[in-house]
Amino acid sequence: MTVTQQLIPPKDAIQRLILICLGMIFIAIIVIVGWYLHKVSDPYLNEVLSRQGDVSRGQAIFEINCAGCHGMEADGIVGPSLHHVQKHKSKISLIQQVISGKTPPMPKFKPSPQEMADLLSYLEQL
Repeated sequence: MTVTQQLIPPKDAIQRLILICLGMIFIAIIVIVGWYLHKVSDPYLNEVLSRQGDVSRGQAIFEINCAGCHGMEADGIVGPSLHHVQKHKSKISLIQQVISGKTPPMPKFKPSPQEMADLLSYLEQL
């Protein structure tokens, strides 16, 4: 019998491993929920999400500010196609993408809350 077999019986080792895994999952959940709550508490995000967007105004905003890279039909040129973008990005993620400027060459752009709500309405119908 080896020293480790004498110190920790196999059943206890498995239980400890399970507890460690559960603890790590719990911590991950807490971090994700905390991040989400932090994003949702942003006043700009709350203002945008509380407004009803207008698709035609959103299209005009898109054509002026976004079509140069994403194309007039949002098919993608320099930037990617935005058709069905709402299927893989949440409203919060879309807003963050537009206003952050963290994805070069996309510029930082912070429209008014109503303009952003309009733009979201347009993107959702693509």
